[in-house]
Amino acid sequence: MKRRQLLLAGGAGALGGLLAACGGGEPADVQTLADGREGALAVGAASAARVVIVGGGMAGGTLAKYLRLWSNGTIDVTLVERDARYTSCILSSLVLTGQRTLGSLRFTYDALRTKYGVKVVTGEVVEVDAAAARVRLADGTSLQGDRLVLATGIDFDPVPGLSNPNRMPHAWKAGAQTTLLASQLAAMPSGGTVVMTIPKVPYRCPPGPYERACLLADWLKARKPGSKLLVLDANPDFVTEKDNFSRAFFDLHGGVIEYRTNAEVLSADAASMTVTTSQGKVHGDVINLIPRQRAPAIIAGAGLANATEGRFAAVDVLSYASTAAPLVHVIGDSSATLQPKAGHIANQEAKVCADALLRIFAGEDPDPAPVTNSACFSTITMTKASWLEAVFQYDPAARTMVAVPAASGASDGWNGDYFEDMGKWFRALMADSLG
Repeated sequence: MKRRQLLLAGGAGALGGLLAACGGGEPADVQTLADGREGALAVGAASAARVVIVGGGMAGGTLAKYLRLWSNGTIDVTLVERDARYTSCILSSLVLTGQRTLGSLRFTYDALRTKYGVKVVTGEVVEVDAAAARVRLADGTSLQGDRLVLATGIDFDPVPGLSNPNRMPHAWKAGAQTTLLASQLAAMPSGGTVVMTIPKVPYRCPPGPYERACLLADWLKARKPGSKLLVLDANPDFVTEKDNFSRAFFDLHGGVIEYRTNAEVLSADAASMTVTTSQGKVHGDVINLIPRQRAPAIIAGAGLANATEGRFAAVDVLSYASTAAPLVHVIGDSSATLQPKAGHIANQEAKVCADALLRIFAGEDPDPAPVTNSACFSTITMTKASWLEAVFQYDPAARTMVAVPAASGASDGWNGDYFEDMGKWFRALMADSLG
């Protein structure tokens, strides 16, 4: 699949379109390099270009891979990531029910190094010089590129009164808190109350809290009979896939889930296991408190958090260049666009950014009509899932990406086949991003 075809791939049909949009197929115009790597045909004046990428998640990893692949290895790419391995948030709620391990969600950067020639640096970026496209690491090292790309994910607002966040883990970044929340759920006696909070939009993975609630409700029925799941949503209604989630909440899991809307968390007290909301105080035996989200402090520190009440970075979606610093691009969850903050979209934004950088380095303008695809599956029970997809295209009048209604939609219900498809989609997406 050629670069332009890959960028234009949309979602048509539940599984086939989703996997095609991941770019999981072999590019038709690859050629073998002298050192054995494979890459796309070289782009003119790109040979002198240097790109530094901060963040090795699905956005940063995909960008690093495709910059090397599409430039035929001529662009010098350095990826800076504080962790030696990437742990996927996708499917991490299945760790809570014991259906997956964290190890099954961990991926190395070996392929980026050995197959594509990406320079991977394990370290913590402590300062961004946006004007110079330069970063400084905690060990004092400085890295400078012709372009700097920040793929730094999300961070969380502090919750007033919550001095020990591990008492009410969010588990919204897969890792230690995922294991912690799983152990708290396992230790809860039958007949207990689990409280789960959903922050105001925008947050990472719009269907994620609702699918986690469904999954936990199904698990509670089987493992903790008589227990209750209280879902406190700061939003006025389901923010996505309302038909499926409302049927699941009120019918399928109606005996377990109690759903309250417009319930914003104001403070928390870990000692009494109580959260105070805009609708009063709530006690739980286990509390999965997911705070409101923003780009990490390094984005704000660089003067790039200029959208969404200063929470995220405004970008030109033709290239994902920051509107505040033209040599810096922001992709994935840290950017402010009308696209969802989700792994598949992060993968897609990275490809648009890679294509734009190749054009810019060759003295051209970015593609004036990019298309992206968002796809995901939601666990409705421990064995059944639904799916949701949306295609976005550039609106030159609004200068933003907008959903295409005719190319967007959700499954009519859920079943075991979709649950199986979810695993295939995940494997293809991860292989495309980091493989």
